[in-house]
Amino acid sequence: MSDVRIIKKYPNRRLYDTHISRYITLEEIRQLVLQDVKFRVEDKRTHEDITRTILLQVISEQEEGGDPIFTSDLLEFIIRYYGDPMQNSIGRYLELSARLFQEQQDHFTDQMRQMLGQAQQPLQVLKEMADRQVPIWRSIRKEFLHNLQNSTKVIKRRNGREDESPQKDSMP
Repeated sequence: MSDVRIIKKYPNRRLYDTHISRYITLEEIRQLVLQDVKFRVEDKRTHEDITRTILLQVISEQEEGGDPIFTSDLLEFIIRYYGDPMQNSIGRYLELSARLFQEQQDHFTDQMRQMLGQAQQPLQVLKEMADRQVPIWRSIRKEFLHNLQNSTKVIKRRNGREDESPQKDSMP
C-alpha cells in the first residue's frame, strides 16, 4: 500500500478520501496537513494532481477567518514575481525561509521541554524560575535608585541648591 493518501476531487467539487472511504471537507484536509499526513489530491476524471489548488483553498479559507498570515503588502510582493525571471527563485526562497523558521520553532520547543523536563506542573517550574530572578531585579532596582539619588544630589550641588530642603517654609 502507498505511503501517500489519495483524495479524489469529484466534478461536484466534493473531496473523497480513499483511505477512509468517505467524503471530507477542507477542514479535514487542513487536519491532515497539521498531522503531517502525506496526501495527494487528484481530479477524478483527469487524474491530474491538484493538491496545490486544494491547499490554496485551505489557505484562503484560513485567511478569511481569524488572524491572517498574509498581509496585503506580502501578497502584492508575491504577485509581482509571477512571470518574472526570478519567480522560481522567490518561491524557493520563501519555502526555505519557512522551513528554517519551523526548524527554529522546533528547536526552541525542544529546549523548553528539556528545561522544564517532565515536570508535572510546568507552570510551577516557570514560576520558580521567575522567583529566582526576583532578587536580581531587586538588586538592580536598588542600584538604580541609589545612582539616581546620587545624581540628584550632584545636580542640586551644581545648581547651588544643596542646602534647600523639601520642607515647607515656616510662617511666623
